[in-house]
Amino acid sequence: MTWRTAFRSFYYETLDAPEDIVLKATETALLVIDIQNTYLEVPEHPVEARRCPPFLDRMHETVIPNTPALQDLGRDNGIEVIHARIACLKEDGRDRSLSQKKPGFTYLLLPKDREDSQIVEAVGPRDDEIVVTKTTDSALTGTTLRMILHNIGIRNVIVAGIFTDRCISSSVRSLAGESFNAVVVEDCCAAATEALHRHELEVINMIYCHLVSRHEVIGFLQ
Repeated sequence: MTWRTAFRSFYYETLDAPEDIVLKATETALLVIDIQNTYLEVPEHPVEARRCPPFLDRMHETVIPNTPALQDLGRDNGIEVIHARIACLKEDGRDRSLSQKKPGFTYLLLPKDREDSQIVEAVGPRDDEIVVTKTTDSALTGTTLRMILHNIGIRNVIVAGIFTDRCISSSVRSLAGESFNAVVVEDCCAAATEALHRHELEVINMIYCHLVSRHEVIGFLQ
């Protein structure tokens, strides 16, 4: 399947094929979200350690190899490459949003200067590429990114990163609400499980974004 037919939910399964995606380089940014060192670590808790291999496999075999190639494609074509990461400004994390203070999987205490909160080197910023630090899921709600995108004339945002059903979904919904055209690169994203990944893609596709593969992106560039 191609981006025109993949990940159709009940709401869009009978819809005609969408119009061509056209991404003018000067009006397009590539936003890579939350690919940070902490997410490549095996959890200390034995139960969580047994549950995480499928996610780590996808990160190492799919997301980490594909994302630098996507970033290079953007850089080579004059697209603004932007990075977002989760990190708290206070050591005790009291500046975090409620969603990151709740116990369980969503609990995150990542002080901004600690090594585990840093962006994975393979997908990290180059030169003066913009990095925004957020204390909630959405890269728009938790930062000045909305203003930055408007200031540099961005209308289209290519999105990659983790987790598909959390920060990717929240950011894409925020982008759509601000009338940005969002394109999510499916094989540069991951959720905790493949089932969650695919389910969330069906939820957000066609209304909040278009779902594409990395190899399809080059065909959209102007």
